Amino acid sequence: MSYTGKVQNGVVVLPPEAQLPEGTEVEVFPCTAPRGMNSFVEGMLKLAKPRDWPPDFALNHGHYMKGHPKKS
Repeated sequence: MSYTGKVQNGVVVLPPEAQLPEGTEVEVFPCTAPRGMNSFVEGMLKLAKPRDWPPDFALNHGHYMKGHPKKS
């Protein structure tokens, strides 16, 4: 069973038909991301390629990590 509520003054308000006993533990998932919050993909892209990596790191990671000869 699930109910859709809205946040009002910092409190999640459920519809009247949601008759849950006092003390019932619930889990809340926002239906949409709050404004200004980066999406998961945007956050991962920020971490995916640190700025100090050379542009050919993917091709030559063996060279940079273990000292193997550089590929062209």
